[in-house]
Amino acid sequence: MEGIAIRLQDVRKSFGDTTAVAGVDLEIRDGEFFSMLGPSGSGKTTVLRLIAGFESPTGGRIELAGQEVTGLAPFERDVHTVFQDYALFPHMTLEQNVAYGLKVRKVPKAERLARARQALAEVRLEGYGGRRPAQLSGGQRQRVALARALVGRPRVLLLDEPLGALDLKLREQMQVELKAIQREVGITFVFVTHDQEEALTMSDRIAVFDQGRIAQVGTPAEIYERPATAFVASFVGTSNLLDGEAAERIVGTAAMHNIRPEKIRVLKESDGADEPGHDSVAGTVAEAVYLGDATRFLVDLDGGGRLTALQQNLETSSEDAAAYRGTRVRLQWHRRHAVRIPS
Repeated sequence: MEGIAIRLQDVRKSFGDTTAVAGVDLEIRDGEFFSMLGPSGSGKTTVLRLIAGFESPTGGRIELAGQEVTGLAPFERDVHTVFQDYALFPHMTLEQNVAYGLKVRKVPKAERLARARQALAEVRLEGYGGRRPAQLSGGQRQRVALARALVGRPRVLLLDEPLGALDLKLREQMQVELKAIQREVGITFVFVTHDQEEALTMSDRIAVFDQGRIAQVGTPAEIYERPATAFVASFVGTSNLLDGEAAERIVGTAAMHNIRPEKIRVLKESDGADEPGHDSVAGTVAEAVYLGDATRFLVDLDGGGRLTALQQNLETSSEDAAAYRGTRVRLQWHRRHAVRIPS
C-alpha cells in the first residue's frame, strides 16, 4: 500500500471575516505529482502555505508522513517551497546558491559541494556550477531554484506557480522537464497552478478548488472526461453545458450534461443518417475561429441554444474556415460523450 505524504483533515483558514479555506480533506501519496488547480481566490495557494507552515490554520489537522505538524514552524517540517520568484543570490555561483542551505545547516564543505553538483546534474545543469544567475535564461534560473530545493532531499516539494513568469514556449518545455525530474528523484511534488493545461500535462492527480473547497480530486483523465460539477466542467477546458429544456431536446433528458467541443463532428447538413450510437442536431455556423491546428465552430441550433465544436485542421486553411460562417451544418457526437454532471 502506498504511503501518505500529506493528510489534511477538515482544514480551515479565515482572514478576519473572509474564509479562504472552508474545510478541506485531502490525502497526497508518497512520490506523486499532485496539482492544486483553481482560479485566483479559490484557496489553493493558502492550502499550500498551510502545508508549508507559513500560515496557521483556523481549524483542522495537518499531517506529514503520519506526523501531525499543525503547530510546527516551517523549518521543523520536512518540506521545501519553490516560488515563482527564483530569489537567487546574484553574487554567488550556481554551485554556491544551491549549497547555501546546506552551509547554513553546517554540512561539511566537501559534502555540500558534492551534493550541489549532484542536484545541478539532476536538473540538467551539469557543468554550470561556476556560472552566475545573470548568465542564465529564465528556464535555467528556475531549474537552479529547483536544484536548491532538491539538494536537502525534502520529503515533499511545494511549488507555488513556479513557471508563471516564463513565456509560453519555455513554460511548455519546463512542464515536461519538471515532470521528468520529479519521476527521477521520486519526491512528492505538490504543484499550485491556475493553468488547466499545465495541471493536465504534469499531474498524476489533481484537486480542483472552488471557493475554498475541493470540488473534485482525480486523475487528469477523470477530471477532464468525467467532471463532478458544472464548475469543474467549465473551468477545466472548454465545455458545452446543457441543462433543463436544452438538455432534454439535445440529449433526451433534463439532467445537466457536458459535451466537450472536440467530441463533436461538424458535418454537412445533407450528410446521411446518424451512425449507430450517435446523436446529432442541425444549426447554422455563427462563427468559425481559425486556431492554426484546429478551427472552433460556434453553431446556433435550430431549436435554440448554441454548441461549440472543435475540428482538427487536417486540410483546412484560414480561408476555408472563414467560408463556413453562415452555412448550414449538422453536429454529431457519440452518446457516451454526452457526460452527465452529478451535481
